[in-house]
Amino acid sequence: MAVATPTPPMLFERQRLLLTLLDNLGGRVGATDFQKLLFFYTRECEQTPSFEFVPYRFGAFSFTSYSDKRKLTSAGALGDDDQSWILTDQGRKLARDRAVLPLVVASFCRRRGKLRGNALIAEQYCTFPYYASRSEIVGRLGLGPEQQARIRAETPVKRESGLLTIGYEGKSLEDYLNRLLRAGATLLCDVRRNPLSRKFGFSKQSLRNACHAVGLRYEHLPQLGIASEDRRSLNSQADYDALFAEYERSTLPIQTYALGQIREWVAEGQCVALTCYEALPCQCHRGRVAAALELAGGKLMQAQHL
Repeated sequence: MAVATPTPPMLFERQRLLLTLLDNLGGRVGATDFQKLLFFYTRECEQTPSFEFVPYRFGAFSFTSYSDKRKLTSAGALGDDDQSWILTDQGRKLARDRAVLPLVVASFCRRRGKLRGNALIAEQYCTFPYYASRSEIVGRLGLGPEQQARIRAETPVKRESGLLTIGYEGKSLEDYLNRLLRAGATLLCDVRRNPLSRKFGFSKQSLRNACHAVGLRYEHLPQLGIASEDRRSLNSQADYDALFAEYERSTLPIQTYALGQIREWVAEGQCVALTCYEALPCQCHRGRVAAALELAGGKLMQAQHL
């Protein structure tokens, strides 16, 4: 009886890149080293980076790459190891059958692939100092005064207080977090009624964890949200305007506690970013929440829309 051949898993090109790069690096690379090498590859060899990164404990880190790592592990292409990226035999076959730009990747690995450990991290910090801005190990790398000064200059300055708004439509998790960090946000206030999303990283617990990882506080005020059924059939700006006019009439006036909580955070010195889905504040109720706070708070509460 013939044995059925397993169907190869469907992979995004960025996931195939992970396998191609790992194969060219020998099939096993420590987790931190692989993040740094992946970062350098996306910056040096790609016009539009396959992965974006945030400043983290040891420099540039991609949440999306780790989501892909879990998927590739489930598919049998990577070994289940928290400390390393390890190609399995199946992963090696996939890497070679579906290689992404093999000549480009091979050339990059010849140029960069032998650098490891603190030397690799220091190289990243010197070349891209923004990604060292939350590092826990800058002092251990022997960087000179000039390099340390560049890192300080690239470190986002937290505002004393303020109000921002941001939507995640069209943004990766990393891009979204970088916008918040560069704007000086300290607290993300989620104003969705139901904080669930099919987009990676934007459901409540995932977003909370990501915020915590980059030093942002996360709070959820569902009472400021709009029910999903009320958001259906929004086909024009006039439809949005009618919905939000009703929201201002019926919802905001009774949400004194939630609005007061945001004002209190700002008064405590937090730079609060209101968040929901839509990219444009005119198509999202967070703009109306911000307007209500501005009316009550004067110039201090004037919102910047990211």
